[in-house]
Amino acid sequence: MSQESIQRSLYGLTAEQRNALVRELGHPGFRAKQLTSWLYEKGAASPEEMTNLPQSLRAALEQEFAMSHLQVQTEQQAKDGTLKRLYALADGQLIESVLMPYHDTRRTACISSQAGCAMGCTFCATGQMGFARHLTSAEIFEQAAIYSAHLKRQGERLSNVVFMGMGEPFHNYDNVLHAARRLMTDLGIGARHITISTVGVVPKIRAFAKEGLQITLAISLHAATDEERSRMLPVNRRYPIRDLMAACREYVAATRRRVTFEWALIDGKNDRREDARRLGQLLQGLLCHVNLIPLNPTKGYSGAPTEGTQAAQFVETLAEFGVSATLRVRRGIDIDAGCGQLRSKVAEKTRKSPEP
Repeated sequence: MSQESIQRSLYGLTAEQRNALVRELGHPGFRAKQLTSWLYEKGAASPEEMTNLPQSLRAALEQEFAMSHLQVQTEQQAKDGTLKRLYALADGQLIESVLMPYHDTRRTACISSQAGCAMGCTFCATGQMGFARHLTSAEIFEQAAIYSAHLKRQGERLSNVVFMGMGEPFHNYDNVLHAARRLMTDLGIGARHITISTVGVVPKIRAFAKEGLQITLAISLHAATDEERSRMLPVNRRYPIRDLMAACREYVAATRRRVTFEWALIDGKNDRREDARRLGQLLQGLLCHVNLIPLNPTKGYSGAPTEGTQAAQFVETLAEFGVSATLRVRRGIDIDAGCGQLRSKVAEKTRKSPEP
């Protein structure tokens, strides 16, 4: 789907496009800076709120632009403050994004890069639904921009963004990188506070290593043998662990940055001491960190999350190999927390609803 086929939105405009728009509407160039300030520093909810812009310019913006390409379809808020939204795109596709507040000052947006996903990971609700299309760079960026404006209006700021929502970011590489650069330039989020997660698209990992960016690379690993990983993540048949680890070592050598490995702890599946030993042996000596997250269950997968001491033992076993690991707390667990779950729930309700 091309950028041109989608309705125009103010968040979708790059700095160059904002400058061109203001000139096109017959106003001096400094109005573009004012527009930018309202969008990304003050969190304006509509052009009408941009009170230092001339009324004629506000009226033109109101008439010709939406604030965003994304329209909220439904919203859920968890007891821990996690906010999850399901958005409809201009062509009717549905995507999710999440805002996660922490007890410190961190406010993290988890955003999607595709409608659906082609990777087919067995335990992921998005992987279970299949692939619809890539998101444009604007549709990706706007998920974070909306949350940023929401926080600005509350006197807070968006501090972190993770590309861990629906889709495989490196399957939509160019649009994801363009959106990531806009997170830095328009939202002022430092590269080290942005994380891009991939299931292991090896050629794109190698390309990413050459970008010269300080963005964090995260790898969804979840198994330390090809046999088990191929069952869970079909992409492993194309890019087996040996090739994936070689690309990760090249990334570390080129960037001198550590790689984050994500491991969904699944009870009796990949949480045993021997699983931790295999992982420790695989990662030993590599500049890296492991994020352990108990599985978010989905209807299409029978696995259950690891609980209690088993997870702590996993961390201790990795430490024996000199591999650092953190057991993460699941966020928004009392709502449809896993990526794709809210979309699947709404789609199921739609199928069951009788036609009028």
